[in-house]
Amino acid sequence: MAQKPKPLDETASVRAWWGKELRNWRNMRRMSTREVGAKVHLSATMIERIEKCERECDGALASLLDGAVEAGGALTRLWRLVEEEAAREATHADKVASEVDQGANGPRTEGMLELNPPVLSERSQSAMERRAFFSLGGVAALAPTAFVDLLPSSGPNALPKSVRPEDIRQVLTAADTLAGWDNLYGGGGIVGSSSLGLFIWAKGLLAAKYPTELKDGLYTAVGRLSVVMGASAFDAYAHDDATELLRFGTWCAEQGNNWHLRASALNWRARHEIWRGRPDEGLTYAESGLLRSDRLTPREQSMLHNARARAWAKMRKPDEALAAINQSDKIFGRARDGEDVPWMSYYDDAQHHGDTGHAAFDIALMPGQSTELAISRLETAIEGHTDAYVRSRALSGTKLATLTMVTGDPQQAVAIANRALDEVGKLRSKRAVTDIDDLTSASARYARRPDVAELRSRITTTVNA
Repeated sequence: MAQKPKPLDETASVRAWWGKELRNWRNMRRMSTREVGAKVHLSATMIERIEKCERECDGALASLLDGAVEAGGALTRLWRLVEEEAAREATHADKVASEVDQGANGPRTEGMLELNPPVLSERSQSAMERRAFFSLGGVAALAPTAFVDLLPSSGPNALPKSVRPEDIRQVLTAADTLAGWDNLYGGGGIVGSSSLGLFIWAKGLLAAKYPTELKDGLYTAVGRLSVVMGASAFDAYAHDDATELLRFGTWCAEQGNNWHLRASALNWRARHEIWRGRPDEGLTYAESGLLRSDRLTPREQSMLHNARARAWAKMRKPDEALAAINQSDKIFGRARDGEDVPWMSYYDDAQHHGDTGHAAFDIALMPGQSTELAISRLETAIEGHTDAYVRSRALSGTKLATLTMVTGDPQQAVAIANRALDEVGKLRSKRAVTDIDDLTSASARYARRPDVAELRSRITTTVNA
């Protein structure tokens, strides 16, 4: 006999009230959570958790759920109160810090991301304090007007009085350049050090005047830069910065009505959560990215299904992971040249095999599972990645070496690992180091073999360089 759903307490918060209203509308339409989920491409469990405030929801999803239960805009309108409540809570959380800073910095600026950060005056900060704040750890202050006063009011580095198409193109070029460096060198080092000034200037454009027809393009460009920086921060294990930057990138995508950028941002948010040991949250982001999949290209859909596969694999659910891989393969087979936005150019055959291979790697390590799929996918990725994607090739190589070591072929594993180490040594990537640590653990049982001992010594030298 089905258990009666637990009553929801709508008095806890506006968000709880919204969840209760979603359930009320669903029940009024006599729809199950599965039926509602099917309309917005989410599972029944996910709908139930959204109703209970156990899973995140955003404005785009709230609007889709409103349509799914035919609420006539009631849930969309109520969601505005949810956002206002979140803004008030963020303001309250920042109040103490604001009062401390008030004397030197004047009135607070109103943030657009419910963050309301202080506007820091260059005159009020010592050189040491400014360096500490403007490490990426200070990027949590993401309102569009934050940091604007640090830019000169005149001269070649000043913000323009009005945004032009050329300014938007410059931001996109900066994002592409950083993405290229990130793939080539990893998220640490020059990539992290050079990006903050670009971000402050680009985000400042949102506070400048701009023609209405440039709004979507401007938010897309700034959001794209934020997503690139968030992905780089993730690779450098600046996790708090990655979380905020990717969240800001998602918000920009929604402000710019860009479903392609939204998919990219949510893909990275999913992977970030999965890597940090929260695959259930990662699955939520991946499935949210697949909302209105009719607006996404096959490569974008495939990318998000790969994130689903990796989440299921980390949750030790091989059947669901393999089903997601199969779905990704099927959709990727429909991809055609020229249909994607420029930043999706990375997602080629090698990337597809690498992404699915990483999910298959986690499946292969489970008892009773075959290693054939993982080995085949990772080998294809390694051979297919060009020199522009050194990190991707190194990550797949390290995974393949680890799997080969675990399955009892240390001689072959050493050969694969040495090639991967040649490339890891070129990177500033904490993700690559973590994978190398896993390889070290896998090689421990063969540590007395001369070739493995030499490999382990080389790993130590490479990681500590």
